[in-house]
Amino acid sequence: MTDPMENAVIDIAAFEDLRATAGADFVKELVDTFLADAPAMLEGLRKTMAADDATGFRRTAHSLKSNSNTFGAFRLGAMAKELETGGIAPVRAANGAPIDAVEAEFARVAKALTELKHA
Repeated sequence: MTDPMENAVIDIAAFEDLRATAGADFVKELVDTFLADAPAMLEGLRKTMAADDATGFRRTAHSLKSNSNTFGAFRLGAMAKELETGGIAPVRAANGAPIDAVEAEFARVAKALTELKHA
């Protein structure tokens, strides 16, 4: 039997814990900041890969991982962690497909966070 949380875009309990700890208004600001900054991080992954900047690639993936996990976007966080720990070579060997997958997951996360922030 599959764990229903395995396919969850956002872990609702984690998001609600953040809201309870930080306050709903502040979480709305955090969500807005994440939604504004994450596309630049995704582009940064592509740019650092093209420039063969392994350190920049790891740092960008690390930031995306940390920010994702803050909101309970654990699948996106895990995907970013794979980029962080795996480095540029496997991403390049796959013609950037892992970044494409991260971008697709971010689109799902962005939609879910936008809905949650208004809930």
